[in-house]
Amino acid sequence: MGYIADRIRYYKSTIPTDVELVAVSKFHPNESILEAYEAGQRAFGESRANELVAKATSLPDDIKWHFIGHLQTNKVRQILPYVSLIHSVDSERLLRMVDAESKRINRVTDVLLQLHVAQEETKFGFTPDELIQLSDMGIFNELQNVNIIGVMGMASNTDDTARIIEDFNSIKNAFDRLATGIMVGNESFKVISMGMSGDYLDAIECGSTMVRIGSDIFGERNY
Repeated sequence: MGYIADRIRYYKSTIPTDVELVAVSKFHPNESILEAYEAGQRAFGESRANELVAKATSLPDDIKWHFIGHLQTNKVRQILPYVSLIHSVDSERLLRMVDAESKRINRVTDVLLQLHVAQEETKFGFTPDELIQLSDMGIFNELQNVNIIGVMGMASNTDDTARIIEDFNSIKNAFDRLATGIMVGNESFKVISMGMSGDYLDAIECGSTMVRIGSDIFGERNY
């Protein structure tokens, strides 16, 4: 077993059993993914449609592919046959597109609603208030082929731990508002995807149920 397998084992030992590890494999070759797979890892994160499809069609069938990057509406059809979970639904338009395309191929697709709480303008997503507004409008009830199973968010890109924790708490609070509101009765609404290599322990403390670790498992990316 090599470096990647060692890192998988390390994370499995430090993350609580009720928190899922998504190994962010974007820009990394099949060989690296297979080493993680042999060490027992099954959930992998990709951020480009072409790359996800190429890997999904050449690697073991029991891998769960998570789409974690910004998803353009014209790429939805391409990834849907292969994706296990879309983390990055960041607009009503994209939500409706995933629903329509899922209906077309007769499947129900699990998605997370992406929240924007970070200080950077460059990050995508709904503000917590926008999500509540959407739910109040009844839009989530109109979706027949999308299963909203939780939320995803990123903290501000800063060394200020207090700010990072504040962002994580904002994501958790938005999840709680949905869980006790529009999502009451949806037993599968339980995922809070937040936390990466540098801040995953803080994220777990704040309620994360899914962490996305990339460079600390696979090394620096080959762009």
